[in-house]
Amino acid sequence: MVDTNFPDLLSALGNSGVEIILVGGLAGMAHGASRATVDIDVVYRRTPENVRRLVSCLTPLHPYLRGVPRGLPFRLDETTIDNGLNFTLVTDLGDLDLLGDVPGGGQYENLLPHAQSLTLFGVDILCVTLEKLIYLKRAAGRPKDLEAIAELELLLDERDRA
Repeated sequence: MVDTNFPDLLSALGNSGVEIILVGGLAGMAHGASRATVDIDVVYRRTPENVRRLVSCLTPLHPYLRGVPRGLPFRLDETTIDNGLNFTLVTDLGDLDLLGDVPGGGQYENLLPHAQSLTLFGVDILCVTLEKLIYLKRAAGRPKDLEAIAELELLLDERDRA
């Protein structure tokens, strides 16, 4: 297991022209949450051009399915992405959840109206709004997401009062 190098992995994604929207724990941190995360979760646009850029960006990072024994055949290429949807990957720079669709948010095009441009680790990236992140975490319904909602709602209240 490689500790995720957030700055370098975000930089690789952000500088490759890949159309993604940051969701998950790192999106929470981008909005001021203190809860730690170990991976980067992104929703990617599923157009042929974007999938090509995504494969080109990730191939040098040796992506492999997370939680799967090494040695099983896996290749992240355009066909694999076209035939799949969501991929939990480990790369040379750490863990990346590549999501074609997210519960409560849908695909990239559905999330785009609920995204804002932020600079994170020196990288300009689209990130879901705080309101949408709360909604996504509630829709996911996992215990860790439900625990995170309280802090995110406090951040939202503080922002609205300011």
